[in-house]
Amino acid sequence: MAHHDETIGSLLKTRNRYLNIMEAALCGTLYGDPSINFSQLGDYSARARELGRDWPSLAHTMIGTVRMRNLRQICEMMIMDDISGDFIETGVWRGGACIYMKAIIEAYGDSRRRVFVADSFRGLPPPDETAYPSDTDSPFHTWPHLAISRQTVEDNFRRYGLLDDRVIFLEGWFKDTLPSAPIENLAVLRLDGDMYESTIQALEALYHKVSRGGAVIVDDFQISACAKAVHDFRANHNIDSPLLPIDGWSMWWRCDHPPIRLGS
Repeated sequence: MAHHDETIGSLLKTRNRYLNIMEAALCGTLYGDPSINFSQLGDYSARARELGRDWPSLAHTMIGTVRMRNLRQICEMMIMDDISGDFIETGVWRGGACIYMKAIIEAYGDSRRRVFVADSFRGLPPPDETAYPSDTDSPFHTWPHLAISRQTVEDNFRRYGLLDDRVIFLEGWFKDTLPSAPIENLAVLRLDGDMYESTIQALEALYHKVSRGGAVIVDDFQISACAKAVHDFRANHNIDSPLLPIDGWSMWWRCDHPPIRLGS
């Protein structure tokens, strides 16, 4: 029995060590790569990287270590609580958060779940100010560093040995790809679309597929248009699950209610 316990303990330490190293590599804290943010150009700030307040030059995610650790905790919670469903991120940049989700699945030996990688792979859409007035004057479509190709993201998965047939790419604008995505149910829905349009379209297409006990993470909650989309959607569907803060920028909630019905 003692030998068995030692073996289990060793496996747990190995898994934790692997995921810790993955987090450090994906966030760039492993090698301290400089920022390409105009306000911090050329500098590496451990605090800014922790909170996702800069744009890494090389790292595969810009969400920072606090949000990455939150993602890990939620994914582990879903696996340990046996909440059914796949994981998805809508708006992936260089793919780091999706790569981490796949690494967590592999580290836990979960052979069922898939990771969906949803992005236009050409940046954000120009604001549709008529349909979504909250996006008026949104500048995101003019920022070229947000347009990362699908090939680049696939190559990033390959760097970690994590690209396989359980990584599903949904390429295109959310309005075109998410409603027909081959997803039965979700355990983790991570939204990183910045805009009202991107956020509301993802919620309308996917929220009814989130399992009871599943989680919704909103990366850009401090952007007013994104927050308004979340509040509007929750109000329209009478969702009162507590909004939980992550790092002063992002929020998440656990779906503590039965799945909503389309049109409700």
